[in-house]
Amino acid sequence: MVQESSLACDGVVFHYPDTKEPALHELTFSIPAGSKTAVLGHNGSGKSTLFLHAVGILRPQQGTVVQGGKALSYSKKELAALRRKVGLVFQDPEQQLILSTPLEDVSFGLRGSGMAEPAIAARCREVMELLNLTDLGDKPIHQLSLGQKKRTALAGVLAMEPELILLDEPTSYLDPLSETQMLKGLEAIHDKGTTVVMATHDMDLAYRWADWIIVLEHGRCRAAGTPEEIFAGREELLSIGLGLPLLADLWFSLPASLTAGQSAPRTADEFKVKLHKLLALNHSYS
Repeated sequence: MVQESSLACDGVVFHYPDTKEPALHELTFSIPAGSKTAVLGHNGSGKSTLFLHAVGILRPQQGTVVQGGKALSYSKKELAALRRKVGLVFQDPEQQLILSTPLEDVSFGLRGSGMAEPAIAARCREVMELLNLTDLGDKPIHQLSLGQKKRTALAGVLAMEPELILLDEPTSYLDPLSETQMLKGLEAIHDKGTTVVMATHDMDLAYRWADWIIVLEHGRCRAAGTPEEIFAGREELLSIGLGLPLLADLWFSLPASLTAGQSAPRTADEFKVKLHKLLALNHSYS
């Protein structure tokens, strides 16, 4: 059975002006609908360019971008419809926040859609509660912390109820509490059926959070699969200069005779449980 795709590229090529190498070079991949997908790769691998194609800001010079099983069309009407279904949260929230307070900013897109004021108020209340922003609704944007600004930008996208949310380095430069709040909000969004795609340099985060991973290198899809599949190929990742998540590195460094037939642990607690069982089993044989 073929899994439904939320976003796909088929042979996409894109050159920025005055650059020798393409930013996307015959890029082909598919993101499963309903997944939590991490997009990995160095700076310049094509992650941000890919996201700009997904919302129609950039247009392929060759190949096709497909969203929800339909090739993108670039008429003004079709692009407006696309951006109601696909939301993009930039790495720098300052690029996205345009009004004076979180409540004003979150409601901005809804007013542009023609929604009635009572419905706007209810939608804003829901997403701001979800992202722990309720008490900050009337606080000046410039007085918010970076984590609060990032959650406000996400709330503005979430209020539009897109099918697919793309986040460019959403946890970068966040303290542990702000990162936890951001990830908790993303988990709640995903639980409602939204496909969530995150570009990140954080290999540990990708390993524990994602259920599908795409690795980009020089604008191509180098690998795609589950976290277990991707990080089992440690030599291939190291060959392109990507580090391994700590837990995956520890697990795959254990003797294969001990770990055969077992799935790799994805969290520290799971690793401890598996390790204790392995040690107990090894002790019983000694």
